[in-house]
Amino acid sequence: MNFRIISLPSFQAVTSGVDKVGDFADGGILRSFDNFFSGVIPKPEESFMPRDFLYYDEENGGMVWLWALTESGETGGFETVEFEGGLYITYAYRDGDGENHDRLHKEVYDYLKASDILTLDIRPNHYSMGHIITPKAVMDAQGWGQMEVFIPVKLKH
Repeated sequence: MNFRIISLPSFQAVTSGVDKVGDFADGGILRSFDNFFSGVIPKPEESFMPRDFLYYDEENGGMVWLWALTESGETGGFETVEFEGGLYITYAYRDGDGENHDRLHKEVYDYLKASDILTLDIRPNHYSMGHIITPKAVMDAQGWGQMEVFIPVKLKH
């Protein structure tokens, strides 16, 4: 089993809103959102990881980025939403390695199909998400980072 089961708390988040292009181009929604939250320095007690999650909004057909709001309340002019939290199965892989991602994704789905305890919990505003877990300094030094995937699940009973 190359994954873990975790619980994420609910929290107030700043959201990029839906970006139907989703390519991180200069001047694009996701690049602007990244620039905003990368410039906010959380207090030491707020420096938990992960604070940001990227997902595909199936209803609206685009990428959405969430970032946990800090005590300062800085939003950069972006909208805030309540992140519901919940149970997630997670796995990590080298960002950009589609083959390894697909293999691990299949393992999770096979595990869930056979599980008497857990089932998928995908619904509006509750989708599979990703988060780069490698610190920027390490990514810059080694030339790559790890992506962690969060697949929402719930107890069957």
